[in-house]
Amino acid sequence: MSRASDRAYSGIRSMILSGELPAGSQIGEEALAERCGVSRTPVRDALRRLESELLVKRNEAQRSFVADWSLDDIADGFELRAMLEGHAARRAAERIDDETLQRLRRCNIEILAAIQTNPPDVTGFLDGNREFHAVILEAAKSPRLAAMLGALIEQPVVWRTAQQYGREALRRSHGEHEELLAAFARHDGDWAQSVMTSHIRRAFHAYADAHQGLAAIDAGSGS
Repeated sequence: MSRASDRAYSGIRSMILSGELPAGSQIGEEALAERCGVSRTPVRDALRRLESELLVKRNEAQRSFVADWSLDDIADGFELRAMLEGHAARRAAERIDDETLQRLRRCNIEILAAIQTNPPDVTGFLDGNREFHAVILEAAKSPRLAAMLGALIEQPVVWRTAQQYGREALRRSHGEHEELLAAFARHDGDWAQSVMTSHIRRAFHAYADAHQGLAAIDAGSGS
């Protein structure tokens, strides 16, 4: 894939994950080409790649839309994440070294700092959370597992939904990270897997609560 296609892919993917391109919205190739600074051919390449990742859907008329995921779709994704990330946590606990453990500790300190701002820095929290989980996956030392998890972790659990998380929910996530760190320090794979599975399940229920609240808001506003 060309550099232009890679640039278009990264740009469009970022717009989808941030909510800048809302779920269900039609994707205009010409407008995206202009925004990404490329021709339409790299945009088409990027859209095919995003379609394979389930971030973009194409209708019978071959028009592209940002995937509009149902709560059942999201539940399925979280269930798969719980299984795969639980396994990754087990492998990481059995293989982690002191340097990687310190990286995770520093990352969780940064997450706590984001939570403690007023109001909480949700974007900073999400960035730190993404890094924390990425380091665990790296410590698991399984390229196949990393490939399987890649699309699931980056599914568009929409940015605007994250804005609904209260400080207490963010603190709970940080606390679960601390328990994972304790399991990693003791190289206890069973403990790490159990904590990670519960961590992902709780995240799903937080998402579902926010999703339902947003659906009620949208219905009330007539959108």
